Amino acid sequence: MTSSPVEVALRERLDRYLALTERALGQVRVSPPVRSFLHGGAEDLLGMTRTYLKDARHFEEEGDLVRALAAVSYAHAWLDAGVRLGLLDGGDDDQTFTQYR
Repeated sequence: MTSSPVEVALRERLDRYLALTERALGQVRVSPPVRSFLHGGAEDLLGMTRTYLKDARHFEEEGDLVRALAAVSYAHAWLDAGVRLGLLDGGDDDQTFTQYR
């Protein structure tokens, strides 16, 4: 069975965002010190990222590429929010993260 052009484009975008988000998750570091109240908030952001990334993989396995793309978009958004707020350190990588310049 051949895939439609829309399905092909969706698969390409999903694969690209899954790879980007997994790389980003491996790259970020929690910024606030362990004893800081904000450290827990940073850990929560990472937890939400991991949860949505897991959901994305689940939807992908089920063949629901639309929900998989939505879930991975949320996952990356949690990382972007953390970096922009300064709770997560993404380095100076403005290709992987949305940052103020």
